[in-house]
Amino acid sequence: MPSYPRSAGWPKTGSGTGGTGAGGSQQQHSTAKYGNLRLSSSSITLERTINLYPLTNYTFGTKEPLYEKDSSVPARFQRMREEFEKIGMRRSVEGVLIVHEHGLPHVLLLQLGTTFFKLPGGELNPNEDQVDGLKRLLTEWLPMKGSTIQSYSETAEETREITAKKKTLGRQDGAPMDWVIEDTIGNWWRPNFEPPQYPYVPAHITKPKEHKRLFLVQLPEKALFAVPRNYKLVAAPLFELYDNAAGYGPIISSLPQALSRFNFIYN
Repeated sequence: MPSYPRSAGWPKTGSGTGGTGAGGSQQQHSTAKYGNLRLSSSSITLERTINLYPLTNYTFGTKEPLYEKDSSVPARFQRMREEFEKIGMRRSVEGVLIVHEHGLPHVLLLQLGTTFFKLPGGELNPNEDQVDGLKRLLTEWLPMKGSTIQSYSETAEETREITAKKKTLGRQDGAPMDWVIEDTIGNWWRPNFEPPQYPYVPAHITKPKEHKRLFLVQLPEKALFAVPRNYKLVAAPLFELYDNAAGYGPIISSLPQALSRFNFIYN
């Protein structure tokens, strides 16, 4: 029977590592040496805390429809192929926005038709910073003045399916808000000009065609959403997404595992 080193893992036994949790307890600093690499426990985040607010805290409005750049899946991959020859691998970013309902985390998804769901985000411009690009995409077509605002807070059914108008969010007064991008929660690669994407680069692939990075976004306590009229904004509970690639695709259905490392505070 093989034996395993008892000191494996971080921190090493006897390193005296403390931690600074949500309660603000004092952290003890220590270091551990691995070969020529010296690591400090104070530089490693052992726990992340994210504030969640009720879905009923948010107000939803509608605006003109928003359409995809490509009219079909073949057209999308043809454009990707043409751009790959000019600028190389496509870079995409998507934001994961979380609220809570009945004490359960819900992810806000854009629903087109009856079976297509997506996270808000899109393609980055060449040489654009990922965080700046995500903020740009989340605030694209943001102005709320003149919009028809409707609050869907009367029943749980109304708050679960929100007919709204865009993949953007604004402050409660309708002015553009400053997005708070908390952390990276996933990386996915498209090896070929085809639908499959993977959370790793396959061994035989040297030039992936697309890299998609998912970011966790910290929502404010209250805000205005604006969603394209041809979309629905759906608050999907994590238990519905879990192991449900058939309904939501491999990326969205993997969010419960990716989010499990965070400590949620239900405000």
